Amino acid sequence: MQCSAAVSRGAAAGPERLRGFAPRPDHVEVPEGDHGRAMKTFRIGVIGLGQRIGHVLSAMQEMGGSLQLSAYVDAAPVGAPVLEQAVIPLGRPCADPDQLFAHGPYDLVMVGSPNHLHFAHVNRALDAGFPVFAEKPLVRTEAETLALAGRLAGGRTPPLFVGLVMRSMPIVKAVIARVESGELGEIVSIDATEHLPPEHGGYLARNWRRKAEWGGSYLLDKVCHDFDIFGRIAGARPARVASFGGRRIFTAERTERPRRYDTGEEAFVQRDAGWMAANDPFHSDMDVTDHQTAMVEYDNQVRLTFHANSCVALPERRWYVAGTEGTLIADLVRNKLMVRRVLSRKKPERIEYGGLTADAHNGADQAMALDLMATMERGVPFPVSPFESLEAGLTVMAIDRAMALGEMLDCAPMWAAYDEARAPAKPPVKA
Repeated sequence: MQCSAAVSRGAAAGPERLRGFAPRPDHVEVPEGDHGRAMKTFRIGVIGLGQRIGHVLSAMQEMGGSLQLSAYVDAAPVGAPVLEQAVIPLGRPCADPDQLFAHGPYDLVMVGSPNHLHFAHVNRALDAGFPVFAEKPLVRTEAETLALAGRLAGGRTPPLFVGLVMRSMPIVKAVIARVESGELGEIVSIDATEHLPPEHGGYLARNWRRKAEWGGSYLLDKVCHDFDIFGRIAGARPARVASFGGRRIFTAERTERPRRYDTGEEAFVQRDAGWMAANDPFHSDMDVTDHQTAMVEYDNQVRLTFHANSCVALPERRWYVAGTEGTLIADLVRNKLMVRRVLSRKKPERIEYGGLTADAHNGADQAMALDLMATMERGVPFPVSPFESLEAGLTVMAIDRAMALGEMLDCAPMWAAYDEARAPAKPPVKA
């Protein structure tokens, strides 16, 4: 396999994006006992040196990790400016994964290629016997999900970590802890959003994520980690889903709209869109949605509504979790949590986590770097398993299928196929 620009995930990191990579947030602390310890130098190979992998590597070093990027596969490594800023040498360029594996061993192989290549690249790295970190979504289709689930269920594979970065955010860990402590009582319903500013939506409409064959879908690429956490909050799998969505923002009919903010700044093309980029978000060959709503009913009768829009004046990523004993609002953009008991007249408890960054990850990259290094060095469990990642992906795929069919979708057959794929192989029946 010859390497091509297709292996890079993300866009080239222009100066405005690099400024969004904040120094260590005050609220992300090095675990006790890690200060001053003799650290192993991690030998790392990368397949698809995109911007996301660049930020993860930079965060690992920023949080005190010692790492060596020994080799990478990518003809056009758009994550290179991120690593240059972090003073991490690129290492040896390789023509393909086999050449990279030949220069091993590695403590970790990181897969940062576009979504349609994840399945092949992850499997090749596992075949080579190396631990793997893969960007989300882990896979792009139901068939890939079942195949990888079957492989992982068979055991005897190296560790696989998935970059569902929100699992590592301190505010998200606090939400999960409060829900699972019973503080909110039984969870009844959830309302959630993710609304993007014009520059982010315009980037998605030009980037490779605009095509289902490369990215999967708008929701799969953008919010599969939200649905991972919703499933954890609900404590059950989706039973039925419905969805409505389409393209009404980035269309040729709206090409004459103003293209700049009232300050004079470009509104839709602030970022280099990277591999297979389209020049104009209103004239691209985009075939995924630019806005979408979803409804989910879980097996235990928890109900969820979700609303996503890729071009708004008031960006928001918010979870409203209503339980029988309390209510919680998590504002992921402003990194604030508000909680109050149902029968309390007191002011709500308010917690500000700070550490705001331009990408709204708000310290999650640094927190995930600590989680990943703790797993690799000391065997501490990673916050999310590959199976949880696969189940979140299936949830979003079911939502997208319900939208395409225009009907309420029963998820039972999907989960039956998934459970069958995960079931251990049965010995043949003797005659």
